[in-house]
Amino acid sequence: MTRARMPRPQEVAAARKDPRLLRALDERSLDEAWRTRGVCQSVDPETFFPAPNEPADGAIALCGSCPVQGACLAWALEVGDCHGVWGGTTPRERRAMLRVWQEQVRDDAEAGDPAVLTGPPVRDKLLALVPVGR
Repeated sequence: MTRARMPRPQEVAAARKDPRLLRALDERSLDEAWRTRGVCQSVDPETFFPAPNEPADGAIALCGSCPVQGACLAWALEVGDCHGVWGGTTPRERRAMLRVWQEQVRDDAEAGDPAVLTGPPVRDKLLALVPVGR
């Protein structure tokens, strides 16, 4: 197993201009129904989690035609998911995007932007839904 590395400065600079990230920033909201409209609903989930040495081209191509690509990527960045293809991005691409995402969300929160998610992180909200032992 390989350790995830920190993104290089040029990768972060490229992420700042990436249209997929810009779309995710625009579409970050509490639209919880985005999963039901995803193209991935009709595809084997294994497609989006290729083996480490296998290409993710098939999954990325499917994401390119998905109407909820931005919301999907926003969710993955919000929870810090580092596995598989989300919103048409690979884990390596998301590591660079995550740096930009965190800066932008922090800046928006400081500016008082109402679109910024408030309260506990999404992961904490999801864990709160998991029933504790009987």
